[in-house]
Amino acid sequence: MPVSDGDIVVRLAARGDGVTGDGRFVAGAAPGDRIAADGAILPGAHHQAPPCRHFPECGGCQLQHVDDAAYADYLKDRIASALAAQGLAPPEIRTPHLSPPRSRRRAQLKAAGGVIGFNAEGSHRIVDMRECHVLRPELFDLVAPLRRMLTGRAGAAMTLADQGVDLLLEGVSAEGLAQAEALTGFARTHRLARLSLDDGYGPQTMWEPEPVTATLGGVPVPLPHNAFLQATADGEAALVAAVREAVGEARLVADLFAGLGTFALSLRGRVYAAEGARDAVLALKSARREGLFVDHRDLFRRPLDAAELGRFEAVVLDPPRAGAKEQMPLLAVSPVPRIAYVSCNPATFARDARTLADAGCRLDWVQPVGQFRWSTHVELVGRFSRA
Repeated sequence: MPVSDGDIVVRLAARGDGVTGDGRFVAGAAPGDRIAADGAILPGAHHQAPPCRHFPECGGCQLQHVDDAAYADYLKDRIASALAAQGLAPPEIRTPHLSPPRSRRRAQLKAAGGVIGFNAEGSHRIVDMRECHVLRPELFDLVAPLRRMLTGRAGAAMTLADQGVDLLLEGVSAEGLAQAEALTGFARTHRLARLSLDDGYGPQTMWEPEPVTATLGGVPVPLPHNAFLQATADGEAALVAAVREAVGEARLVADLFAGLGTFALSLRGRVYAAEGARDAVLALKSARREGLFVDHRDLFRRPLDAAELGRFEAVVLDPPRAGAKEQMPLLAVSPVPRIAYVSCNPATFARDARTLADAGCRLDWVQPVGQFRWSTHVELVGRFSRA
């Protein structure tokens, strides 16, 4: 089947489709593939056999058909394109750090009618999970037992804590002594760190033999229900290393949107940690770390002003996907010499980078991190400095 240069896939689009030289989008294609006249994909050097039987039906992964080199280029291209859309020339975009297969330590699965797994791509239909190449084995080992136990519609949020798996069942209640005993028996049999139920009125702990913690920066921190942890321990280490490099020798640092203290507990010197979520603040306040001051502060409603920011030698911020639109203008006009910006959304990162650039800040480098392996999700750390 004849093909032209325009039929060669030259890159991956934001949602993972292959894009040909003449601008066509082709689902399931990888860079270097050729697209025949009948639409067939002729695999190229970067097209690999997907390792999981559920791909591409399962929505947990979108890019198992591309090799690591093409996946790394995809992550870099997402960041460069977002910066270009804001009129910013790309800085040094470093080689992405990719978390290995079977390393994800948290997941939210859906269950109904004796099936359990991730939803199908773009659908509410559940793909019954029989294998998974992204989850930690400790999490995947619970899938079959949960399939047997959860006969109705439910959600299962799993997080690997220091003591084992923290399991939160959503849409499940214990009606009577027999059901309660069955659930605690399940927790005991599978050596759960904690079992909690949320029947629509918030999580309630049913089983917790000892207080559940997550160790961050070498410090055990109480783990609240539904608390945010980086997706993989490997990815967390890569993000922390990039943040520490960006901060350098600063001895007085502000960590904004601090969460449970992923970065605050890993930094040297004195650290001011601001966080709006009450449970995370209480957990971080209980962490034993000398020189740490924790402030319960909603940075969307009450961002730090330029005078407050001026006390610090460096600022770290890790906002949610919406970015830090309210904080950025004040940070831009502050005298803070170094900024480490952690983001899970290249678009809002680029928007906020534009605000800093307009105030004379320089984006020195970006370190991409692929924690959600084979997905279209992008994590990064960017270092800004003042000329």
